[in-house]
Amino acid sequence: MTREEALNQIDSVRDTLNDYSYRYYVLDDPSVSDSEYDELYRKLVSIEEQFPDLITPDSPTQRVGGTILEGFEKFTHNVPLQSLDNVFSEAEVYDFCNKVAQELGHMPYFVVEKKIDGLSVAVTYENGIMTIGATRGDGITGEDVTNNIKTIKSIPLKLKTPVEKLVVRGEVYMPKSSFVKLNEYQDEHGLQPFANPRNAAAGSLRQLDSSLAARRNLDAFIFNLQEISGADLWSHSESLEYLKSQGFKVSPEYRRCLSPQEVWKAICDIGEMRQGLPYDIDGAVIKVDSFEDREKLGVTSKFPKWATAYKYPAEKKYTRLLDIEVNVGRTGILAPLAILAPVPLAGSVISKATLHNMDFIREKDIMIGDMVQIMKAGDVIPAIVKVDKDARTDGKERKEFNMPKTCPVCGAEVVRPEGEAAYRCQGIDCPAKIFRGLIHFTERDAMNIDGMGPAVIQQLLDAELIDSIPDIFELKDKREELLRLERMAEKSVDNLLAAIEKSKENDLYRVINGLGIPQIGTAASKDLARHFGKMSAIAEASVDDILEIPEFGEITARAVVEFFRREQNAAMIEKLALLGVNMEMHEDEGGDNKFAGMTFVLTGTLPTYTRPEAQALIEARGGKCSGSVSKKTTYVLAGEEAGSKLTKANELGVKVISEEEFNAML
Repeated sequence: MTREEALNQIDSVRDTLNDYSYRYYVLDDPSVSDSEYDELYRKLVSIEEQFPDLITPDSPTQRVGGTILEGFEKFTHNVPLQSLDNVFSEAEVYDFCNKVAQELGHMPYFVVEKKIDGLSVAVTYENGIMTIGATRGDGITGEDVTNNIKTIKSIPLKLKTPVEKLVVRGEVYMPKSSFVKLNEYQDEHGLQPFANPRNAAAGSLRQLDSSLAARRNLDAFIFNLQEISGADLWSHSESLEYLKSQGFKVSPEYRRCLSPQEVWKAICDIGEMRQGLPYDIDGAVIKVDSFEDREKLGVTSKFPKWATAYKYPAEKKYTRLLDIEVNVGRTGILAPLAILAPVPLAGSVISKATLHNMDFIREKDIMIGDMVQIMKAGDVIPAIVKVDKDARTDGKERKEFNMPKTCPVCGAEVVRPEGEAAYRCQGIDCPAKIFRGLIHFTERDAMNIDGMGPAVIQQLLDAELIDSIPDIFELKDKREELLRLERMAEKSVDNLLAAIEKSKENDLYRVINGLGIPQIGTAASKDLARHFGKMSAIAEASVDDILEIPEFGEITARAVVEFFRREQNAAMIEKLALLGVNMEMHEDEGGDNKFAGMTFVLTGTLPTYTRPEAQALIEARGGKCSGSVSKKTTYVLAGEEAGSKLTKANELGVKVISEEEFNAML
């Protein structure tokens, strides 16, 4: 092909492919077969390979990803991306509408939309071409994730009718079908499954390797016009239609309403269709339609006064408790699990629910055979709310549950230590404890051995290649046996062995955390490492020695001493040391201790940090992180959609800080 032929064809090929994608991903109305699309796409690739200078930012070939970044650049939003205040009842919806009408002097038109449960982004177009895609962050400063935004095929790379500048706000989400496939992949490869589609979408959009983001099948709805130069628009509904004409997939099935009654009807209609949607929503959004009215109403320091979000109550249903099973955790704790008659709830079929412990079962007066009310706590974890005691007259047999006296896995004695709610298996070699102990040892917050998830650990146990923690570090001598395992090719085996070898150099606190000492998590492991410096010093410490560490109590100190006094544990630690595992604190592990004596509580979605990242920064400087707010809390670090912890902090007068203030403290 000559250059002149390429110039004559490339624009037409590009525009045709973009139109095919628009019809497929936005209109859900494909106009050609996959094979026809692929053939034309290959033609474009061939032209661009021959004449790379003809590649443009709006070319479909620029969506595939492949760029690997060292980190994300910060991006400042010209128009802040504010969060919304919430309402929770019909009365509060009416109150919002009437207050708006009172302030304006007339009842305005409202637009009611689905509140898509994903990650908020802003996308900028200059002269019709996408230039920047950024996360919301704290509303002022986000992250430049342009390469990952480009992989989302429902977001156009080029506007149908170019304008000087356009900035839109949307929600990136993961469809339910993509979420199921992703977790199937995670499970097959021994990786940690994602808790929900929102977490999966957020994690995918913040991948430094854009090719990984491309494989996650993200999608997006555009729900707001932030800025525009080159067109005059007067209302939100008009702007959505305009954005639709520009090739965007806009907020689906929005409804324009003129009264509080119509607004409430729209909210109820969305609620009825909620579970059947192919994506998750976490509420409905009510917005004043007129831009002029919005200007009059203005904003508070946190929220626009012209919009609010209605949060649907958690769905609850009754079903029968068929049985109670008992699982054994890594520390030997026996965990009762409710086996339920399957019931559809909040978009999935529920057949199991946690029962926490015997105190919970007795407090709720739960008996096998009862009709129990269940809900998804936070729309994720199934939980039993209450028992329908009136139903006990239905003639069905009820049976009281008691914790077994011997372990259901190994048959060893089960005891309930004084002062604890948990029952524990006393078997040293209990297979359940070994399996879960190995999982804990290799997890990210412990030894962080990449590629050694639950599925791989189970394979290794079944093949009798390991049966204890030290065996992990002897796998280097069993390469041939590893290669004979299913789905363990040369590359994956070599990567696993390299990850194991690398983990030997980990900080001391990771080893401590990985050992699974009762009462000891990541923060306490760091405290022990900082205070004693060496594993041998911890092993020799008395209860009084450990009580010198601030916030260590009698129960925690005794748990540490008892763990190291057990002959089996001492032998395991000695063997780990002989195998080359680091047993001393790294020189830089202590940090600068500027947060020493401070307790932080994290709540909401932070702009640029995940919670584990923020927690690591705090703990590296000597601070503590707690899961609940109290008078002893020093700071609450609050992000987007902070909930009850923020409310509690305000009630107690605890200082609330933003990520920006947190960074200044760092």
